[in-house]
Amino acid sequence: MLDIAEELHRWVEQGRDFAVATVVAVSGSGPRQPGAALAVDADGTAIGSVSGGCVEGAVYELCQQALADGESVLERFGYSDDDAFAVGLTCGGVIDILVTPVRVADPVREVFAPALAAAARGEAAAVARIVSGPGELLGRALLVGPEGSYEDGSYEGGFGAHPELDRTVAAEARAFLDAGRTGTLETGEQGSRCGAPITVLVESSVPPPRMIVFGAIDFASALARMGKFLGYHVTVCDARPVFATAARFPEADEVVVEWPHRYLERTAVDARTVLCVLTHDAKFDVPLLRLALRLPVAFVGAMGSRRTHLDRNERLREVGVTELELARLRSPIGLDLGARTPEETALSIASEIVADRRGGSGVSLTGAHTPIHHDVTSVTAPAGRIGSVA
Repeated sequence: MLDIAEELHRWVEQGRDFAVATVVAVSGSGPRQPGAALAVDADGTAIGSVSGGCVEGAVYELCQQALADGESVLERFGYSDDDAFAVGLTCGGVIDILVTPVRVADPVREVFAPALAAAARGEAAAVARIVSGPGELLGRALLVGPEGSYEDGSYEGGFGAHPELDRTVAAEARAFLDAGRTGTLETGEQGSRCGAPITVLVESSVPPPRMIVFGAIDFASALARMGKFLGYHVTVCDARPVFATAARFPEADEVVVEWPHRYLERTAVDARTVLCVLTHDAKFDVPLLRLALRLPVAFVGAMGSRRTHLDRNERLREVGVTELELARLRSPIGLDLGARTPEETALSIASEIVADRRGGSGVSLTGAHTPIHHDVTSVTAPAGRIGSVA
């Protein structure tokens, strides 16, 4: 739902009634991940997508029905060999979709409205919704923000069941929010594992991850465009003011004139940050990479020929970079696409970043036996089993 927050926030501001259908679980190959949503207002206007087209018509009708009767419903769609005319996914996967009415008088609107407003502003927020369990709880929600966001410092809204359930889910939802993840958790109706089993979908909206491109060259301009296309907040940094100008990098969110390693020392990075070093000049690269390889970021890559790569590694060893730290470096940066132009090179680099983030191999899907959509990461938390997707 938060993936279409800007449009839904406008609908809330305009006082429109609507229903929102959200993917809450995916089994096998599915076109959209949990959190993907389609919404339909009282006039029949639709936004978003839950399947890329396979089941949109049926889900549209479910949204209209939810608006009419005010009831949430959980529906499963999958391929059926027994019924050739059944609505399902041509890819052979199975998806569960929760349809929730969000009318002016519906209590869930009081939770959704501030969540949508925060997500539309690019601020951090998470919505936790019950997607399976006792029927009367289906679709109920609570809102979690960063630490200290609300009066009790924890959450707004609630499930209307056991108070411990609210506290348990709020604590787990904040862990999802801190990691910028969307996924499900399982707990009990009374919190922890007590009471009837309940599955909760946690949708997180966080500010876009950062891509910092070092080196104000033509390849950096193409990569900045690609980074924006992929949803990154893009910064271009170079110590040379004649090259590092907003006019040369109109797609970048910011252009910084500063020695790269000094800028990296003072700027905020996190576990989603991508660092792309395109300077291939030792006086910039060595101090920059020495720092970058010791930071808890998602990706560190550096441009250059294989000879440049070997020379750079030796220089990094000389300044104390360990073999374990060097193993983090993606160099020469990018996948082997045979790229020549700046745009092709940017595609090569972006492809490696996506493959690294999603666990892809980078090989051609033709003739391969690997899954198209890789399994999402699963971890265990005190409330039970959690499955999450970045």
